[in-house]
Amino acid sequence: MNTDIQFLKDLQAQMKYEDEHDYDSQASPRFWVIMDYREVPANEDYDDGFDSYFHNDGDHTEFRNFDELKDFIEEYYEDEVDDYLQSLLNDESKHFETLWAHIENHLNDDGFFSKVYCKQEEFIVQDTMFLTKEEAKRHLELNHYHYTSKAHTYAMTAWRAPKVAQLLNILMSFDWDSVQVKEAVTNDQS
Repeated sequence: MNTDIQFLKDLQAQMKYEDEHDYDSQASPRFWVIMDYREVPANEDYDDGFDSYFHNDGDHTEFRNFDELKDFIEEYYEDEVDDYLQSLLNDESKHFETLWAHIENHLNDDGFFSKVYCKQEEFIVQDTMFLTKEEAKRHLELNHYHYTSKAHTYAMTAWRAPKVAQLLNILMSFDWDSVQVKEAVTNDQS
């Protein structure tokens, strides 16, 4: 049997299975993409979010906790650590806000230290389209290092793309056993 026809039959079987059992509550005809998450600036008055603390002098370094900020200061600002800053760095309570306020007020002449209110938003990853959920899941397994740990498959309906919808319906309903494959014809007239 032709391998292309077998591929189409296997694809159809997987699509039919997912249409009945694993469709993510999305209307048919459907396809899958990768949904991931990113941090973006937000409005404190309207969004649920958090403060993002960072140092940006061309190289962007974000600080999520006291130890990350402490290590950064000790490595890159060691010549500017006075006795008071050293006491903050060695404070067992590890109070991030107190350390940050001191750094912002005393080590920020160049404006490299900054705080921005952010939120996490979901987005559909560019250049991802899969005909089956199985294929999308496999892509995530093999390429997990390109995504956050929250990335997942996401089903979408193709009803706004009539030609895509028609193609998916053909793939789902066509009788591939009725297809006859022509052998390649060669014009060997010697």
